[in-house]
Amino acid sequence: MTGTQTQGRQADAAPAIELRGISKAFGPVQANRDISLSVARGTIHGIIGENGAGKSTLMSILYGFYRADSGEIFIDGRKREIQGSQDAIDAGIGMVFQHFKLVENFTVLENVILGAEDGPMLRESLAKARSTLTRLSDEYELSVEPDRRIEDLSVGHQQRVEILKALYRQANILILDEPTGVLTPAEADHLFRILKGLKEQGKTIILITHKLREIMEVTDTVSVMRRGEMTATVRTADTSPEDLAERMVGRKVLLRVEKKPAAPGATVLKVENLKVVDEAGVERVKGISLNVRAGEILGIAGVAGNGQTELLEVLGGYRNASGKIEINGSAIDLSGRHSDGQSRRARGIAHVPEDRQEEGLVMEFAAWENAIFGYHNDPAYQKNALFMDNPGIRKVAEGKMERFDIRPRDIQLPAKSFSGGNQQKIVLAREIERNPDLLLVGQPTRGVDIGAIEFIHQQIIALRDKGKAILLVSVELDEIMSLSDRIAVMFDGRIMGERLPAQTDEKDLGLLMAGINERKGAA
Repeated sequence: MTGTQTQGRQADAAPAIELRGISKAFGPVQANRDISLSVARGTIHGIIGENGAGKSTLMSILYGFYRADSGEIFIDGRKREIQGSQDAIDAGIGMVFQHFKLVENFTVLENVILGAEDGPMLRESLAKARSTLTRLSDEYELSVEPDRRIEDLSVGHQQRVEILKALYRQANILILDEPTGVLTPAEADHLFRILKGLKEQGKTIILITHKLREIMEVTDTVSVMRRGEMTATVRTADTSPEDLAERMVGRKVLLRVEKKPAAPGATVLKVENLKVVDEAGVERVKGISLNVRAGEILGIAGVAGNGQTELLEVLGGYRNASGKIEINGSAIDLSGRHSDGQSRRARGIAHVPEDRQEEGLVMEFAAWENAIFGYHNDPAYQKNALFMDNPGIRKVAEGKMERFDIRPRDIQLPAKSFSGGNQQKIVLAREIERNPDLLLVGQPTRGVDIGAIEFIHQQIIALRDKGKAILLVSVELDEIMSLSDRIAVMFDGRIMGERLPAQTDEKDLGLLMAGINERKGAA
C-alpha cells in the first residue's frame, strides 16, 4: 500500500470534527472550559444544554466568530486554524443561524451567490449558480424557485435557501442553531427529511436545539453541556428525554405539566371584530373574536408574525385598534385616549410581554426597581407625596425573589446580570403577584432553561387554579398543548380554528397554522 493510500484510509476513518481542549473566557466568565468533542462523519449530532452552558460559544469558535483561548480543531483528521468564518467555509463548514442572514429584496439566486461570486462579471456567476442550485434542490429536496424574492417566501423556504447557500459553498459539515423555532410542524417534519437526506449523502450535521423531542427523533448522538463543560456524549438510542433533562440541569425535571381539569367561570375577556392596522397601513389583525373565562387558559398558537404580537399589544395597551374589547363586562376605550398599560393594569390586566428585555425590564436598573415597574404609582409604594418607600419596595422585592426562586438572591444586581430564565421570573413575579383578573403572557419560556420552564409552567397553572383568566401566546406547540384548556390558532391575522387539547394533535394544529382548516365550520 502506498503512503498516499495510507493517508487516504486514515482521513476516511477520522471524525468529521474533533475539538481538543477548547477553552474560551470573556473576562471573568469562563464560557468554555477544556471541551473535547468528536463527531463522526455522516451523522447527525445534537448539542443541548441550558442557557449559558456554552453551546453557542463553542459553535461560534468552530465557525470562526470567536477564537479559542486554547485548544485545537481538527476537520477530517486535519488540524485547522479557524480565525474567521471564511476559514470555516474553506474547511467545508456551513452554519444556518436561528435568525437568517438573507437580503430580503434579493432573489434566491442572488442570495446564494452573495459573497461567493466567481468574479466581477455576475452573469457567469448567476448562470453557474442557477445550474448548481437546480442540482442541489433536486438532490436534497430543497426545492425553491431561484427567481423568487426572499421577502415573498415562507419562513420554511427561507431556511432552505440558507441550507442551499451552505451547500453551494461545498459545505460537508452543517451547523443548525434552533432550526425549528419559526417553523410549522409540517415544515419541521420536512426539514428533518432534508437533514436525513443530507446525512445519507455523507454530510455531517450538528443540531443545536432545546427541544428534546427533536433530539430523540433525528440525531444519532447527543452531547450535553453544563456550565461551560461537556458533561456527556451518548448514543441517542441509549438515552431518553428525562435522562437528558437531568444531565442538563443536574436534577430530575418533570417534563410534563400536571394540572387538574379547568373549572371555567364567568367571561373575563371578550374580544369582538378586533382589527389592527400597523404604521405602514398593513392590516395585521383582521377582525378576530375570542373570549377567555375565569379559571381557564386560552392558548393562541401560530407561527410568529401572524398577528399574535399585535393582539397582545392591543390588550396590553401598547397599540390602538378598532373593534370591541370588554373586561368583566365593561368596555375598554380603544380610541387611544385611554389606551395605555397603566389604564389596563387599573382594570386588572397584567402583562408578561413576548420580549422581556425590550418590553418587560429596564436592563440597567436593579432587580428591586424592576420588581415594581408599571405599579410604581401604587400608594403602597409611596412614602409621601414626594418620595417612594424604597426600603419597603426592597423588602417586597426580596419576598418575590424568594417565592419565585430568582437567583442570585441579590436585589441590587441590574436585570442584565441575571440569566434569561431569572429575568423572566422577575417579570412573572411582578405581574402574577398583583393578583390580576387577566394575565396576558407571551412566549413565557422563550430562551429559558429547562428547569425554569418547569417552574414557570407551575406558576401559570397555579394562577389559573385561583380562578384567574389567562391568555397564553406561544410558538411552542408542546407548551400550548400541555398548558391550554382551549386552543385558538392564528394565521394571517385571523383565527383559523379553535380546538380542545384532548381533541386535536400537532398535525391538525399544524394545518391550521398553515391556513388550512379541514374541519369545516370548526373555526
